[in-house]
Amino acid sequence: MRRGRSTEGSGVIVDCHTHLWEADSRMAKDAETALRQAVIGPSTASPTRWTPASPDELLAGSKPVDKSFVLAFKSRYLDVEIPNSLVSQYVRQHPEKLIGFAGIDPSDVQTALSDLRRARDELGLRGVTISPAAQDYHPTDSRAMQVFAEAARLRMPVLVHQGVHFSMAAKMEFARPHLFDEVAREFPTLKLIIAHMGYPWVDECVVLLGKQPNVFADISNVLQRPWQAYQALLTAHEYGVMDKLLFGSDFPRMSATASIEAIYSVNQVSIGTSLPSIPRPMLQSIVERDVLALLGLAAPSAAPRPTLGLLDDHAA
Repeated sequence: MRRGRSTEGSGVIVDCHTHLWEADSRMAKDAETALRQAVIGPSTASPTRWTPASPDELLAGSKPVDKSFVLAFKSRYLDVEIPNSLVSQYVRQHPEKLIGFAGIDPSDVQTALSDLRRARDELGLRGVTISPAAQDYHPTDSRAMQVFAEAARLRMPVLVHQGVHFSMAAKMEFARPHLFDEVAREFPTLKLIIAHMGYPWVDECVVLLGKQPNVFADISNVLQRPWQAYQALLTAHEYGVMDKLLFGSDFPRMSATASIEAIYSVNQVSIGTSLPSIPRPMLQSIVERDVLALLGLAAPSAAPRPTLGLLDDHAA
């Protein structure tokens, strides 16, 4: 258990988890289906209305936010894609507000490495997005390890869609947070972000945060369910890893404004009970975390020279 960490924020709010896509893209239909699967249950009378995933809607729902990470995505296995070029286009239209993360699919490793370098050098994207469960590989597959090696060399943080997946074809056995312990050991300088606190394996994610100094987790998707959000954040607080949690809305599932309100309201479920509450300064520290400095994204930097033999160590 880790203690004595500062709870002070930077005063700058960064939304670490948003999605944008064209209205007629393949991903738009898949995302709508996934969203409906997430909310339609026996007590739900009709499908939810979901926010269009355009830059205008994102910015309209992100008034308090200074920067938003926009995540591209690519899965040959599921045949869906939010192209890196599209995200780059959005970022260049709103450089003061948006930071792009490249969607990289390690299942075709040579294409993945080429896409990664192009994303950074030509498209101006600053991080990487992957999803082993949706891309059909174990996180320590030799192909994925080559991508992690290159991301570490380029100093690009990697956001991992771990935990919950709603596509029927996604392989949940690859979605466990603990599978990234080996990745973190092998590449100790690589910044890893576990999306959604690894839900439903939150305890597993929290232990990983306490063990590995450069592994973080975003709280996107968790905030829509008040009881689960309270349990997840309380677990992180009691384990002493609140400083490893990053704010994320998962737009268009939830706006940044609504997500911030949900964070500050998380203790409401404990009112009138003997349950503990999470100190407000701790909640504020999530919202105002200095994420850009934490992930090495405070300012663009030149790509380092290739290191001979680095990728060969993890060749298939």
